[in-house]
Amino acid sequence: MKNKLLSFGHGYSAQALENLLPINNWTLSATTRNLKKAQLMRQRKISTFIWPGDNLEDEIFNATHILLSIPPDSTGDPVFKQYRDIIVRSKNLKWLGYLSTTGVYGDHKGGWVDESTELKPTTQRGANRLVAENQWLQLSKKNSLCLSIFRLAGIYGLGRGPFSKVLAGTARRIIKKNQVFSRIHVDDIAQVLFASLNNPHLKGIYNVCDDFAAPPEDVLSYAAKLLEKDLPPEEDFLSAEMSEMARSFYAESKRVKNSKIKYTLGVDLKYPDYKSGLKSLFEQEFKNK
Repeated sequence: MKNKLLSFGHGYSAQALENLLPINNWTLSATTRNLKKAQLMRQRKISTFIWPGDNLEDEIFNATHILLSIPPDSTGDPVFKQYRDIIVRSKNLKWLGYLSTTGVYGDHKGGWVDESTELKPTTQRGANRLVAENQWLQLSKKNSLCLSIFRLAGIYGLGRGPFSKVLAGTARRIIKKNQVFSRIHVDDIAQVLFASLNNPHLKGIYNVCDDFAAPPEDVLSYAAKLLEKDLPPEEDFLSAEMSEMARSFYAESKRVKNSKIKYTLGVDLKYPDYKSGLKSLFEQEFKNK
């Protein structure tokens, strides 16, 4: 019998996973709120539903694997609120995956965190994710679900790199002392999810990031070097004009340990640092043009 993955909120990371699913033993259904995206998904032979809206009870009952990646609000995950009882009653479900964020750890002033670190989010986004994590963890514990939670670092990949800002001349190297971010290439997220899908018994919480946390200005500098462009101008964080959303990303500084995805799931990262990831993106996007 084929495995059946239901993807709630089939976005950037879930689409990368889509490319790894062997069509001979996987079927894929997914939700989106966007009618244009739904049309494109159906062209890729995905059974596509508009949600909120469509009734998904039958899809849930038929699914062997469910991936949850819809952003929560302060009351938690919308899928949990509407479908938790249906999910618990599903007889076919082997695996439940939730995409969270390393933002649940809060600020550690450049220090290291792992999956056992106390959770103290400092942003509303991180707090919302923590509410959703706890909802699924409590439901899983009570009903013995094979739940895995994936705390994703800053995501980049094809179409989501720093090159466009460097080329447009809008990139700025924002300087804040001791500021570092962990990152992850979307193709490596897909690798981690695929390994977990195929080993549902290895349930748990996983940090998903590369090996090398780095200051954001270093990443922009390397992108400019690859493009053979001048370095973007430096601006001090305290005086830089930034949106509240952009400024909130600088509220936290930490280095995230990723050993669990390697030793438990057996993942060998394709892009263990931002230089290898950006070099690959550069070659895909620019070298042959």
